[in-house]
Amino acid sequence: MDERVKFIARMLDGEPMARLCEEFSISRKTGYKILKRYRDCGVEGLTDRSRRPYRHANQLPVQIETLIVRLKREKPAWGAPKIRERLARLYPDVHRPAISTVHAVLDRHGLVKRRKIRRHRARGTPLSMARQPNDLWCADYKGEFMLADRRYCYPLTITDFASRYLLACEALHSTKEAYAFSVFESVFKEFGLPSAIRTDNGVPFASPHALFGLSRLSVWWLRLGIEIERIKPGHPQQNGRHERMHLTLKIETTRPAAPDLLQQPASFDDFIGCYNAERPHQRSSAPHRVPPPRGAPRQAPTPDRGA
Repeated sequence: MDERVKFIARMLDGEPMARLCEEFSISRKTGYKILKRYRDCGVEGLTDRSRRPYRHANQLPVQIETLIVRLKREKPAWGAPKIRERLARLYPDVHRPAISTVHAVLDRHGLVKRRKIRRHRARGTPLSMARQPNDLWCADYKGEFMLADRRYCYPLTITDFASRYLLACEALHSTKEAYAFSVFESVFKEFGLPSAIRTDNGVPFASPHALFGLSRLSVWWLRLGIEIERIKPGHPQQNGRHERMHLTLKIETTRPAAPDLLQQPASFDDFIGCYNAERPHQRSSAPHRVPPPRGAPRQAPTPDRGA
């Protein structure tokens, strides 16, 4: 306030507004505002004023807020929309508050029950060790990479676990279920149905919001009689053969990447031909245990000879 008094005193002495505003480091708009308050209210107009807003959002008169709380306690099952409509019928002349305002009143009085969001926690499933082709397929999306036209490509790959045969490598521009459906449908028609499919817990193979984490794609597999295997989160080594193929795929088809999504599939097709017909596969360095049939005694572990 002392600074404002000095400002007005020098104004009354005839000093120009522009020079005073520059000296006191205020705008000319603020200077004229201080001068107007002095002319309207005198020295009292130079005191600090409350910055309290004239209107608070979602704040109702006490009487209406009390009525909303009473209606809720009379009808505990009613929510904000029904209470708002009931309030409008009882008092048509009173301004009808918004549904969000009614809900805020109920929440402030502890009358709102919050629903707990249930999320499926992925844990993985038992994994099998297939010995024959089509006993187990492995599917995954290789990490996305950018094409020369600055768009991303998401390759969907499917391999046979026993033979390591690369069944499909499709260049997609999204991981949406619709595109995965068409790829698997085409592969099923060409190679038949596998006994099981192993994937990770990501979309579209699983859904964190669905019962047992089942997505539409996995439900379709179950209806076709295909068992579902899922690796544990954070354990990509459980799908090691498939991940190793992804490394080779990345080196041979994405460095450099194709100009666009129309030309990238040609590179994938050449890779499939080389990977399946020319490239030799090494044997696994460690033996794997084969699960015995149900009811049969366990057998000694046998080495995995690969393809």
